Amino acid sequence: MQIPDRNHDQQKPSRREFLKRSAAALGGGAGLALARGAHAAGSDVIRMALIGCGGRGTGAAVQALQNKATKGVRLVAMADAFGDRLEGSLRRIEAAQKDRVDVPPQRRFTGFDCHRGAIDAGVDMVLLCTPPGFRPMQFEAAVKAGKHVFMEKPVAVDSPGVRKVLAANEQAKRRKLAVAVGLNIRHTSHVVEAVKRVQEGVLGPIHFLRAYCNNAGVWVRRRQPDQTEMQYQMRNWYYFNWLCGDHIVEQHVHLLDLVNWMKGAVPLRANGMGGRQVRVGPDYGEIFDHHFVEFEYADGTRMFSQCRHIPGCWNCGAGIAHGTQGYADATHGIHLAGKEPIRFPRGEDGHQVEHDDLFAALLAGRPYNEGDYGATATMTAILGRMATYSGKVLTWDEALRSDMDLMPEKLAWDAPAPVQPGPDGLYPCAVPGTTKAW
Repeated sequence: MQIPDRNHDQQKPSRREFLKRSAAALGGGAGLALARGAHAAGSDVIRMALIGCGGRGTGAAVQALQNKATKGVRLVAMADAFGDRLEGSLRRIEAAQKDRVDVPPQRRFTGFDCHRGAIDAGVDMVLLCTPPGFRPMQFEAAVKAGKHVFMEKPVAVDSPGVRKVLAANEQAKRRKLAVAVGLNIRHTSHVVEAVKRVQEGVLGPIHFLRAYCNNAGVWVRRRQPDQTEMQYQMRNWYYFNWLCGDHIVEQHVHLLDLVNWMKGAVPLRANGMGGRQVRVGPDYGEIFDHHFVEFEYADGTRMFSQCRHIPGCWNCGAGIAHGTQGYADATHGIHLAGKEPIRFPRGEDGHQVEHDDLFAALLAGRPYNEGDYGATATMTAILGRMATYSGKVLTWDEALRSDMDLMPEKLAWDAPAPVQPGPDGLYPCAVPGTTKAW
């Protein structure tokens, strides 16, 4: 599969233009009202395709099928680069929601072009859950075909990908298509309540913010003797930037989005440091195992961000805003000087609620477009990675306008992968002060 023209229909908006486009999204708003029906003509069923059949894709499909708004959703097509992963996912989904699954062999698609078959399989909606490097081109294809979209976060791994998503999302708005993004914290009720109070000014003026995504790391999939380099990287996708974007993009995007949401803005510039000290072997590809970034907003407010993949250390996942009257840890409550903490009841898992909200809006014809804040959050994380990889101070505009495209020239199992291991099996990784990161 040859990659399409990378510069086709991609604009390079300035930060001012980006902010104008996404102002409603940063405040929690959605896009334009839906005009097209959720269902295929003459049918009461919403036909859905799953593209990307890993753990998150399987979970998203089950949650979509069991949404609270309608029982009229059916999974009718599936696609994944690997046939064994598709078949395993199908078995798990059938075990959970058998009566709502109808995916015969002719509607199971594999390989790098698998998304095209699924999009063309007579569906109304697609779930895009492949590794995020593929998200821009798959989102673009789905919108062009007139499909409603749920896409997992992040929405890209590089600046050209973000620009492609922004352009496709403008098309989605014009076509009145629903677009949901898997930033599930935005659908977690106690977090929503805490952010609302922060935006209403309960903390007074905000002095600074903090974001943490520190944990022991994720799975490792060992190299198999018969794999090509492309097959190995696709199986072990979390450790290669063209597929994952580094864990600051793939995972920390949740908390960076949360802090931007509380602030109601995106950063103006960033500087940072990072590296790899523990997860350094051949199994860990090219990504860092720790990042620290200082983001600066236009009014001078700073946000201090940590993310780490090192076992045996302090773990934390949080977004915290500090103001003159106290601080708000959006996941644990609001703490005001001299007062009892304000805590909000924990509701249902946001992973489920995000699907409940999507289908409820679809059926009611209400506005639903989360694409802009999906791009906002993703670009913030990419800006952070560029800062830690380069060791330079970098502005939002410089990052967004970057032409550094991480995708390979050709997608095929025997094609060369964008990064190759050295004679010792180790992959080269960024060296701050030397690496050109944008």
